[in-house]
Amino acid sequence: MNGTFGRVGGEVIELVVLFGGRSAEHEISCITASHVVAAIDQRRHPVTLIGIDREGRWHEAEMGPDGLNATGPVVEPTQVLRARSGAVVLPLLHGPLGEDGTVQGLLELMDLPYVGSGVLGSAVAMDKAMTKVVLTASGIPQAAHTVVTDREYLTDPDHVVERVRSHPGLPCFVKPANMGSSVGVSRVDDAGSLVDAIEAALSYDRTVVIEEAIGGREIEVAVLGSDDPFISAPGEIIPGDHFYSYADKYLDGRSRTVVPADLDEPTVERVRDLARQAFRALRCDGLARCDFFLSDDGRGVLLNEVNTMPGFTPISMFPKMMEASGVPYGEIIERLIELALERHAARPRRVDF
Repeated sequence: MNGTFGRVGGEVIELVVLFGGRSAEHEISCITASHVVAAIDQRRHPVTLIGIDREGRWHEAEMGPDGLNATGPVVEPTQVLRARSGAVVLPLLHGPLGEDGTVQGLLELMDLPYVGSGVLGSAVAMDKAMTKVVLTASGIPQAAHTVVTDREYLTDPDHVVERVRSHPGLPCFVKPANMGSSVGVSRVDDAGSLVDAIEAALSYDRTVVIEEAIGGREIEVAVLGSDDPFISAPGEIIPGDHFYSYADKYLDGRSRTVVPADLDEPTVERVRDLARQAFRALRCDGLARCDFFLSDDGRGVLLNEVNTMPGFTPISMFPKMMEASGVPYGEIIERLIELALERHAARPRRVDF
């Protein structure tokens, strides 16, 4: 597409913005939604704000001086959505019970157009263990890894520790399978720290992914589109912490980003090609951010994760990389609305009994 996108026609299209949620990424979702709502042209797109609190209750919400929060009168989800059947839904939710196909399933049942990946793409990309199964089957290079369930760990923790020491080995990263924003992620440099890291990750999910620590550069691209998506110029994360942790992303401000990344053209094309392959293999739609390692051991570009609802905060890489590729913030939102309507219109309606 080369940075040129179609526009939704001149008709007024109402938007329903969902934010908050029950996951540990609740606050990040509120921040993302605040910035997206501020960028929407509400003369063309009147906005209804629905905040989901940490207990899962849905609330009418308003933009306050401190941004958005999930407070206000409680509403019943299907009633509020049914009353806005002509709207496009922006589920700006991060993490479990929002980015994992659950809310997407509700919106499918309500027959509403919505931004982002569908049920399957959201669910598979959210679960890092399943992502790795699909990417392996698709021949996409990744770091060495193993998957540990809570049952395995509780049954024989010593065996799990020995397995990790053997493969993928130390140092390694321990991650909850279904979480984002580096929540619950630990770097482990010695076997003595492995148990604590696994137990910390299991406090967020019943499945844990353990990956080898890759020496090299952290490269990302933004993806926007459907079957033939636009891939942004790559950006680079230079962590201020010993890895790109939650604190490094959102609290300390010590990390640096370089957009566009200083890469030779063959590497740029390799990153873009792998991002396109991963986006299609995982059945993603609308948008995604693909994270890579450029290893310093000769293995080249390795895919780390695919995020189907990346952050839109001022420091988030997705809008930075799109803007560096000639697609300003407001145009990203317009294109996402257009993609949601296109997918909804193309959805098969026939049901035979």
